[in-house]
Amino acid sequence: MPRFSLLATAFLFLTAPALAAPGDAPAPETAPSAATPRPARVDGGVMRYDTNKDGAVTIEEWKAGQQARFKRLDANGDGKLSKDELFARTPAVGNSILPTDRQASQQSSYFLLLDTDKDGVVTLAEFLAGADRNFTRCDLDRNGRIDTAECRQALQRKPAER
Repeated sequence: MPRFSLLATAFLFLTAPALAAPGDAPAPETAPSAATPRPARVDGGVMRYDTNKDGAVTIEEWKAGQQARFKRLDANGDGKLSKDELFARTPAVGNSILPTDRQASQQSSYFLLLDTDKDGVVTLAEFLAGADRNFTRCDLDRNGRIDTAECRQALQRKPAER
């Protein structure tokens, strides 16, 4: 008999959600359709630099954010970023502690792009010059303000369209 009551109790626990009143259960989450626009992420991406929270990042907000970012990345405080400092926060794939070959290749290319004088380190001036290029690339309407949608549109353009 104790075995039967144990089974009955387990059955009730497993079926309780199905037996709940219609208004008791939360509505199931549905994936947004292609026709439903995604809300812009205001806590990440380019919008993390929107300090006045007006829905757009100005060139001044961008530069201030990039200077702060450089300072955070410069672990030893020498005013220069080594390749290791620049990519120290790059998440690894799966359980790996090393970047994938593709990530390593992209990191090397990006570092070489930033290190314009090819001295093996990226200075604040080099870092900010790269950041300015990125802002200009995203500012499609050339109004000195960017947002997530504008950057997404800029990144989808082919090099010949830029």
